[in-house]
Amino acid sequence: MIPMGGSTLRVVVVVGTRPEAIKMAPVYLNLRSIGENVVLIATAQHREMMDMMLEVFDMKPDYDLNVMRKNQSLNYIASAVLEKVEGVLMELDPDVVLVQGDTTTAMAVALASFHMGIKVGHVEAGLRSGNLRDPFPEEMNRRIIDVLAEYAFAPTRRAVNNLLNEGVERGRIHLVGNTVVDALDYVSRNYDLDSIAKTLVGEDPYMLVTLHRRENIGSKMKNVLKALRRFALDTGLKVVFPVHRNPRVRSRVYDVLGDLKNAVLMEPVNYVNFLALLKECVFVLTDSGGIQEEAPSFGKFVVVARETTERPELIESGWGILAGTDEEKVYSAMKRALEFEPKGRVNPFGDGMASKRIVDIILEGEYEPFEG
Repeated sequence: MIPMGGSTLRVVVVVGTRPEAIKMAPVYLNLRSIGENVVLIATAQHREMMDMMLEVFDMKPDYDLNVMRKNQSLNYIASAVLEKVEGVLMELDPDVVLVQGDTTTAMAVALASFHMGIKVGHVEAGLRSGNLRDPFPEEMNRRIIDVLAEYAFAPTRRAVNNLLNEGVERGRIHLVGNTVVDALDYVSRNYDLDSIAKTLVGEDPYMLVTLHRRENIGSKMKNVLKALRRFALDTGLKVVFPVHRNPRVRSRVYDVLGDLKNAVLMEPVNYVNFLALLKECVFVLTDSGGIQEEAPSFGKFVVVARETTERPELIESGWGILAGTDEEKVYSAMKRALEFEPKGRVNPFGDGMASKRIVDIILEGEYEPFEG
């Protein structure tokens, strides 16, 4: 049992997946470093990936709801989190519960907190693709959380405008930047990423690839992989591809790229190793949302193999291209990536101070807004 007595603000931080652990780590560590009354709850929506991230940032949950089970459905996750987190929140009686992003964990915890009259802080509020089913279920989750949140911590000006356009009161919206930049700063300070990358893949230039989104599995992913194969054969550039464990993804990848001599198809890597690969690559091809934010921090161009993105700042600032999943368009986008020049470009997602701003807002109600 973790009592939350005393006169300081009582804050609960909740994580359940790899991205949540990454982006909430700087906030949690900031609160802990200044001696605030903070408790970490893990739902373990994604057990192995979440645990891996907590270890990277030296974080240990005070409560572990352990909801993950084999072949879990979205409805199961939501109901399990709702049921289990209620008892913990009743015991702790916090002033604020902080959730991150657009996972089922974040949505369910926000709803439970709202039902109990507890203030919700939404880290990374205001992201929108405009299509309720793309990405699924993330677009729905983040819209629900933003309706419930007392504190909407927006990472960019566009996110602020999205919230205002939906009728969210201005006083609830705070422009803080994205905490992923803070997290990358932490990893870069604590790990030798250059040496790690050389150990993993040597010193030859390479492009980095990740593909996994459920809406791309099938013909869309096959189109992207065919474009990738042509590009690798035409340019000779090495392909480094940590392949997702989903059997449907793996079968597609190995069918199309399995015999490609300059393709390194590897098992998924931990977060530190992945950041090392990202830091040293020529550019990245991905359908991930988080990588779109991480790449500019390392000066890398992103070819986004998706039809929509909730991070249009990447495209507007020139750090990436929304290629879709058509074979010819993806191929052309990779050609364009080879010509990218990062000099003079500003990271649109943050300056490494987002977590401090969030803590300042919660504790003091005042902060210096992100100028990006």
